[in-house]
Amino acid sequence: MIADVAEARQQGARLAAACAVTGLSLRTYRRWTSDGEVQADGRPGAEHPAPAHKLSAAERDAILAACHEPRFASLPPSQMVPRLADEGLYLGSESSFYRVLHAADEQHHRGRAAAPQRREPATHEARGPNQVWCWDISYLPSGIRGLYYYLYLILDVYSRKIVGWEVEIEESGEHGAALVQRSTLSEGIATSSQPLVLHADNGSPMKSATLLAMLQWLGVQPSHSRPRVSNDNAYAESVFRTCKYRPEYPLDGFGSLAAARAWMLRFVKWYNTEHRHSGLNFVTPLQRHTQEAAAVMHQRIELYEAARARHPRRWSQEIRDWSLPDSVWLNPVKQAKPEVAKAA
Repeated sequence: MIADVAEARQQGARLAAACAVTGLSLRTYRRWTSDGEVQADGRPGAEHPAPAHKLSAAERDAILAACHEPRFASLPPSQMVPRLADEGLYLGSESSFYRVLHAADEQHHRGRAAAPQRREPATHEARGPNQVWCWDISYLPSGIRGLYYYLYLILDVYSRKIVGWEVEIEESGEHGAALVQRSTLSEGIATSSQPLVLHADNGSPMKSATLLAMLQWLGVQPSHSRPRVSNDNAYAESVFRTCKYRPEYPLDGFGSLAAARAWMLRFVKWYNTEHRHSGLNFVTPLQRHTQEAAAVMHQRIELYEAARARHPRRWSQEIRDWSLPDSVWLNPVKQAKPEVAKAA
């Protein structure tokens, strides 16, 4: 990097501009160089003074000795520190206790409960319609305070089409099972002949025995979010937001169950057939679901190419990207970022 800056300066570039292109600040450049020569990195061998408030060896030994007392054998530092304070003894804060125990390799999981483990999210790839669905239940307000209707909604992850919905007065696995059965029939999915994943969160209706039995009978693979994680079912949450932020959404609530169902019928028709979805490069979910999106994109490309041919000077780069991905992932696996080597 220093060599690049030196070459740029030989060709007439200013130091500040050359450093900005390489991503260096002037302060870093001057710290790395002296009389035009690159200095060795002094950080690995640098001696850092110990903090003035660091625990002494005697104080650390006293904390370990207190933790080794038989009466504290089954107690965490959050219990030890108050008991010692009641005896008029202060050895350090709870954080200091944890740091000392961790440095001595004495901070481990204890007890009969399983140790906390990091769970990876359920990930699925959809390369076409009716391969991965997600569903959830949301509240719809009524005209009576504290009374809600429940919107059951199933979304196709690949096309974002709402393939099934219902509004009920209660949450139950029976309603969910009936909706899944109707949705598979309306989409023409034969029993066990086409692999289908149905993703949901960990609510009681989503994990009810009635629903799981229906999924097994239909040959549908159930999938669930991680416990207490709100973004593993993002597609369902997104469509609920679109629904409830429509201009005509009744903020004062629905007057009756029939009114809620009638409003949802209009919304689903608009969403599937008229709404240009930003996640689909602004084609409708129905066009994506029925494979008509490719023809729509081809027409847009021809239109833009013709516009650029008429006025080429108005286009500094390529035309707008009118394409769609071949597949859609539900909770894609995050790729580890490559480590960048530090060099002067």
